[in-house]
Amino acid sequence: MAVGSSTSTPTTQTATAATAAKSASGVAASMNSDTFLTLLMAQLKNQDPTKPMDSTAYVGELATFSQVEQATKTNSKLDSLLSSSFLAQADQIIGRTITSADGNTTGEVQSVKITSEGALARLTNGKDVLLAQGISLSQ
Repeated sequence: MAVGSSTSTPTTQTATAATAAKSASGVAASMNSDTFLTLLMAQLKNQDPTKPMDSTAYVGELATFSQVEQATKTNSKLDSLLSSSFLAQADQIIGRTITSADGNTTGEVQSVKITSEGALARLTNGKDVLLAQGISLSQ
């Protein structure tokens, strides 16, 4: 990713970094504070020494860094909260019979595995059912 040449202005470098970040929106989930710091350091290394970054722009960059850090922490806490919720749900359905939303898969829940998609129930017949909206539970 090109951050900018040594003759570009800090504004151009910031715009280039922002454009690159927007174009990589599919990779946004893997971006974190380390990625932001890497971009900031590259920007500082490649700035024109005769036109250093404006102090207000630098403060803006640091504020953005703070927001990225807070968003990372919030996502981590939300993941923990969701996992706790899925585990509480899992405890209530083990041993019960469930039917998938489309009605094609039915069976007794043997175990529950927490995945990135949500809670996945393993049935005694070996099939898996994602615990999502539309499933039916029975004794």
